[in-house]
Amino acid sequence: MKYQTSLLIASLCALAACQAMAGPATPAASEAAPLPPGGKPAGYKLVWADEFSKPGLPDPAKWDYDTGMNKTGWANEELQYYAKGRLATTRVAHGKLLITARKEKLAGESDYGGQAYSSGRLYTRGKFEFTYGFVEVRAKLPCGLGTWPAIWMLGTTDGWPEQGEIDIMEHSGMKKGEVLGSLHTGAFNWPNKTQITAPTRVETVCDAFHRYQLTWDADHISIGVDDRNYLQFANPKDGDHHKWPFSDPQYLILNLAIGGMMGGPVDDKIFPATMEVDYVRVYRR
Repeated sequence: MKYQTSLLIASLCALAACQAMAGPATPAASEAAPLPPGGKPAGYKLVWADEFSKPGLPDPAKWDYDTGMNKTGWANEELQYYAKGRLATTRVAHGKLLITARKEKLAGESDYGGQAYSSGRLYTRGKFEFTYGFVEVRAKLPCGLGTWPAIWMLGTTDGWPEQGEIDIMEHSGMKKGEVLGSLHTGAFNWPNKTQITAPTRVETVCDAFHRYQLTWDADHISIGVDDRNYLQFANPKDGDHHKWPFSDPQYLILNLAIGGMMGGPVDDKIFPATMEVDYVRVYRR
């Protein structure tokens, strides 16, 4: 129950994206050092990857399914049921991971919560967790009202926002071409309206693959697209874990939510809607 409660609270972070669309980056973000150019830093080597080369379900040695709130319903007024081990929602084909949302009711599932849509949410919790590195995810996003794809990370300790969250990419079906990067901590978060967040334009976000990137070390976190950073947050180095929980391990999450605060009203004509992921790669110094 404790972990399930943490998931509920963690999901609230995505509300920050709605705030971001209405205004500039937070004051905390403005304290960061000038943006580096982006791309993989020199001297980093590959330590973990999934190239999605084996057709079928995602590699169980690398990924698990997050289904913890199906019965009660997911936060932020999201409308999807996250299926587990189901090829129709999460499968590898033609060298890509396909996370597909559908208009359907999976009423036969034991944890079904009355949702009218199905989708998938994968994570590496308990399988791959790390501290510091460069993350690159090459993906093509779905468009259409109601879609809410995300590439993000959470700290391994329960309790949001103190555990820390890094949103490498979020995209709203209501704002085609606007990609958001965000950070959430105990001090900087959506409930306090102090989240660290910024948008950038990626006009072909739903028509072509782009590389969504995170550079994370003991001094800074930078978020970018295609070797161009657009957000950076500097470690205040005052020992306050509420400001900087990012010295602890995090795990990766890939999901496609439907509806909710950021997905918006759902256009049923868009289904099936798919987020395609070419690869996920993690490098370390």
